[in-house]
Amino acid sequence: MTRKQKRLSVIAGGLVFLGAATGLTFYALGQKASYFYMPADLVTASVQPGQRIRLGGLVEKGTVQRGQGATVAFSVTDTHKSVKVTYTGILPDLFREEQGVITEGTFGPDGVFVADSVLAKHDERYMPKEVADGLKAKGVWQESKSE
Repeated sequence: MTRKQKRLSVIAGGLVFLGAATGLTFYALGQKASYFYMPADLVTASVQPGQRIRLGGLVEKGTVQRGQGATVAFSVTDTHKSVKVTYTGILPDLFREEQGVITEGTFGPDGVFVADSVLAKHDERYMPKEVADGLKAKGVWQESKSE
């Protein structure tokens, strides 16, 4: 092999390696993606059983029920539709009714959303971006005038 052929084979091998690494990275990231939905969006969405999604909205007033141990049941609403959620674990300190929340998990066979993580807002003016955008699009939530 000449020097030119060796150089071209090294460059070609490097490009094949980079292409394979890029392809594997995109494949791995695609499997970790979980899509964000508001309760009203679930009516038209085709969510497969067992598919991980993020469900966001407001904790519906009067729906928080504490079960045995660390199990909590509540509903997430966007004021048009609501979805029953169960969660087993320790809720964030700022979790309360009529506050923004994002839950991540899957739907069970009975249609109840089984969350494995719950995220709550962290101060009086903050609302998770996905929840705020969804509620603003529906005309339910508006930013305060002090922002």
